[in-house]
Amino acid sequence: MDTPLRVTDTLSLAPSELGWRFSRSSGPGGQGVNTADSRVELTWDPTTSLAVAGLPPSVRDRLMTRLEPVLVNGKVVIAASEQRAQLRNRQAARERLAQMLREGIAPPPRARRSTKPTRGSIERRLVAKKSRSRIKSGRSGRHSGADS
Repeated sequence: MDTPLRVTDTLSLAPSELGWRFSRSSGPGGQGVNTADSRVELTWDPTTSLAVAGLPPSVRDRLMTRLEPVLVNGKVVIAASEQRAQLRNRQAARERLAQMLREGIAPPPRARRSTKPTRGSIERRLVAKKSRSRIKSGRSGRHSGADS
């Protein structure tokens, strides 16, 4: 796990930027759950990261804005305890952080170009409404002699 975390072709986090904490995990694991520290907590500080400092200002601002809701005391904290083995939990936490950063630096989607409905679609909608209205008006009981 001493390899850089490769987020994209242009963005990699140095291993020294990642902080790790280990603790006992709840859940499956048999007898080893009481002795092995398989739960992993990965912390990363985007404000002191050299990788983030090297990003263009617009991308850096977008990333910081998108990370803001998940920051805990200014750091991103990711916990992983799904796997029984600590190594697999470390890999899962690294992958989650990389995915979070990929989504954070992704450009915003293109704005939707508004369009008007076509004449045919308007006519089909109105015909369907009239048909449905006739079906429902037939249910009222006013026209049938069921009450007599």
